Formats: sequence, C-alpha cells, structure tokens
Amino acid sequence: MKELIDFKEKIDKDKLEEVCKSIKDGSVIVFPTETVYGIGANALDKSAVKKIFMAKNRPTDNPLIVHISNYDMLDKVVSNVSKYEKILMDKFWPGPLTIILPKKEEIPNIVTCNLDTVGVRMPSNKIAINIIEKSGVPIAAPSANISGKPSGTLVTDIVDELKDRVDYIIDGGISDIGLESTVVKLDNDVVNILRPGAITKEDILSTGLNVVLDKHLFKDVKENEKVASPGMKHRHYAPKVKTILVYSNDEKKEYDRICDIINENNNKKISILGFNENKEKYINKPNVKFMCIGSKHDLNSVAKNVFTVLRKVDKYDLDLSIIEGVEKQGIGLAIMNRLTRACGYNVIEL
Repeated sequence: MKELIDFKEKIDKDKLEEVCKSIKDGSVIVFPTETVYGIGANALDKSAVKKIFMAKNRPTDNPLIVHISNYDMLDKVVSNVSKYEKILMDKFWPGPLTIILPKKEEIPNIVTCNLDTVGVRMPSNKIAINIIEKSGVPIAAPSANISGKPSGTLVTDIVDELKDRVDYIIDGGISDIGLESTVVKLDNDVVNILRPGAITKEDILSTGLNVVLDKHLFKDVKENEKVASPGMKHRHYAPKVKTILVYSNDEKKEYDRICDIINENNNKKISILGFNENKEKYINKPNVKFMCIGSKHDLNSVAKNVFTVLRKVDKYDLDLSIIEGVEKQGIGLAIMNRLTRACGYNVIEL
C-alpha cells in the first residue's frame, strides 16, 4: 500500500487527484460507498480488474459491479436501457441499487465473468462519486474484504487484511447503510431481486413495477451454475466458527430454542449475536459472550452493525456462534439473506 488517506472530514483535492491518476494507470484502491467499502479499479482495464480478483482471492465466476458517476458514463458501459429500467434509475439513483444491463464490448469479460450483462450502479457517497468523476472511468468494485469474510464497513476492520494487496486505502468513516446494494434484473416490467439490500421490495413496488424474489436468496447455487449478480454463490460474510441462525416471530419460542442449543453445548464457548433488548437474558450465562447487533426496533442499526460484529466473532476463542434473526420484511429481508449465507445455511426457523 502506498498510502492510507483520511477523507472523513474533507476531501483533499491534491490527494484525490493523485488517487484518480493512479486508477487511470491501473492501480487498485479501497474506497467508501454508502453501502460498504469497495475494492476498485478501472473497469475498462482488463489487467487492473484482474488485480481485484487477486486482492480478494475472489472466485473468477463471481461477477463485479461497475460504478458510474453520470449517465454519459452509463452510455459507455451498457448497450440498452429499457423504459422500466429508466424508472428505477430515476427513482433510486444515485443510491444503493444495482441494475443488470446488457454490456458493451468495452467492458472486459473478466468484469462480468463472460456474461453478456453487467451490474451497474451510481453510488450516492460523495467520496465515491468524486473518485469516479475525477478518474473519468467507470470503476469495477466488489466489497472490500477477502472473499468469504464479512464485507468492510469500517477501514479499521479491513486495513490489516488488505494493506498489502492494494495501492491506496481511503478512509471515509463508517458506511451509512452497512449492507451491499440491492441487485435487480428486469424482464419487461417484472423486477427480479437477485440480492436484497437497502432498496427494498416495498420500495420497488412503490414505482408501480412488479417484483419477484429470486429463488436463490435463501438457497445455495449449484457449483456449475452461472450467476448474474455477486452474493448469490459461494459462502459469504462468514466467521470461521460454526454459526447458527435462529428466528421465530414468537420471541419466547426463539429464546427457548437458543437456550436449548446453549444447554446442548454447555462445555463450549458460545457467542450470541443478538439485540440490545435481549442482552439481560444472556449476559449471566457462564459460557456465553453476548455481542449486540443493534435494536430489534431499528433494523437499519442492525444492517449498519452486522458485518462489524460478525468480524469480531473471530477475535475470540469460541466454539459456536448463535445469531438472533429478524422478520424478512423491508431491510430485514437483506439482513436475513446475509446472515443465512454467513451461517452456511445452518438456519433454524420456528
């Protein structure tokens, strides 16, 4: 790494110019967006994009998202935008929505893993927009983490694992949202949600378009099956320790099942990733470490905290981790999608 640059208070124009010149020269950077931090490089530069996969140890069948700063740049990346896709752009861009679109030949196949479509979004984070605009090129960027680990929402969480793998790391403070973007693909006026995020099913329905949830949101993809979106294949967001996700809309039933698991593993060291309101239920159990993921009455706080807390699990000598789930409504759908994958589909729903 050449430099860790702090843009939390304000963007240093000279440093910004240095970083953007390096992107045009083929560098790889870690930069903030409103969703999570990304590892980015010039999306038009095949060699630079290859460095992203190397930096993350990312499987080469997991496509990247291309980030743009304006609609002129969109025209350089994709060959067609339907009227329905334009409705979504008008409503949700800039913001945490990625749309799968037919790509132009200028986008190298390595970006899309040989698909003829590419995921594109226009972030709302000021630092991200400035970097893309000043660089003058679309930036391909997956989440900033080693593949399989929880995504980075704080530079302090990811600097040690990435500092020897990238050229610059830009600190923009904690991510506003904390979960990766919603990814959608349209079939006429039907919006298929391939990966849920902060732009929810309910948000998209408000545009008058029809919405379906992809069958793989809570089910693994076969090894030889191609995917149009990141986050659909391979284990993601996962602590090293065995992890179980437990959810019921009956709080007593959920608590009793978690207690059963604790009692069945009374000779093991266990973490509970749970809500602040439930802390008192667990803190006096001798073999349990309670880790707060936010308030059950504020799922946006859970979304913002969950990856940082998942990362903390591996800092302790634990045998088992249990996570309290949430209802699959609104942003809760995205939270449960990430937690399901973090647990390797080891889920108990009552």
